[in-house]
Amino acid sequence: MKKFFTSESVTEGHPDKVCDQISDGILDAILAEDPMARAAIECCAAYDQLLIMGEVTTTAKVDYEETARAIIKRIGYDFGSFAYDRCKIVVAIHEQSPDIAMGVNASIEKKTKGAGSEEDALGAGDQGMMFGYACRETEELMPLPILLSHKLAMRLTRVRKSGLLPYLRPDGKTQVTVEYDDKRAVRVDAVVVSSQHDKMISQEQLRADVKKYVIDEVIPAEFLDENTKFYINPTGRFEIGGPQGDSGLTGRKIIVDTYGGRCAHGGGAFSGKDCTKVDRSAAYFIRYIAKNMVAAGLADEIEIQVAYAIGVANPVSVFVDSFGTGRLADDQLADIVKKEFDLRPYAIIRSLGLRNPIYSKTSSYGHFGRDGFPWERTDRAEDLKKYLA
Repeated sequence: MKKFFTSESVTEGHPDKVCDQISDGILDAILAEDPMARAAIECCAAYDQLLIMGEVTTTAKVDYEETARAIIKRIGYDFGSFAYDRCKIVVAIHEQSPDIAMGVNASIEKKTKGAGSEEDALGAGDQGMMFGYACRETEELMPLPILLSHKLAMRLTRVRKSGLLPYLRPDGKTQVTVEYDDKRAVRVDAVVVSSQHDKMISQEQLRADVKKYVIDEVIPAEFLDENTKFYINPTGRFEIGGPQGDSGLTGRKIIVDTYGGRCAHGGGAFSGKDCTKVDRSAAYFIRYIAKNMVAAGLADEIEIQVAYAIGVANPVSVFVDSFGTGRLADDQLADIVKKEFDLRPYAIIRSLGLRNPIYSKTSSYGHFGRDGFPWERTDRAEDLKKYLA
């Protein structure tokens, strides 16, 4: 059966991603000095102003404003109203609520049962449900539309920063529509690329350059044909961008950050949150579980949901859907998840090394499907193959 699926990505200069990067940049600066810090940092950017807000409990001494300006400069905003050396920055940071802290510091298991293990001592930092996903569609075990969208966005940034296309500016968006024959990706039906630019370049030259140096360098030729549609800056002029053109907010690109809409999403954002927030840490861990289960051959496609109650170490539920591709029944796959992987927050943090300052690199171009992150390892796949015997 023929069907089409579309995902999008954005560049690091997109206003929402500016905020994500500042939130995670500040988090990393804190963790570099104080790995046990608690943080929930959000940013709001608009025109010539940046608000840094949230809750931080730490012994670290971090200059939030200086950190933010350095990130804005690295992104490339050295011009306009949001230039790194001209924008106005307001910091509104306070400590984590003691009402929340008491549930994280001592889980309900420890309070009611006197649990003595480290794994039981730490409660989940909030309630909620998180999803992890993997599929055999690409080598990265990610859906093709979001993977190509991210690669296009990364390429836009690379040709700008390298000077190959020096007239490009930091803000940009990409989108890819893939045609499927049943579950097999057969071609790319449409590509959308919108990039901020300076006022000197013509739209004709920009479109030719983006097609040649961005799209043709990213989309495999075998996925393109005479019917593939290309929309490059389809509205025309895109000179005003970033926070000068549109407001930005931390956590507003949760589908870009995950699987491009291919699977469910629990609603929690990632950037600016320390690892006691299961919105982030559990989502990373169940991506790790899903990827290892697919790599092991237990399913060709798998979605895992885990849910928590605030202050409780053990999850309240585990759900698995293999979309009919599982070598075992879904309830059996769920039992494997619970047997083989410790889903308590302390164990997740220890397993993935989440108290390290590793988050800045996640804040653009997706949290999943890229090498270098501990949740992208497939080191459990070989052992999980025992369930196929």
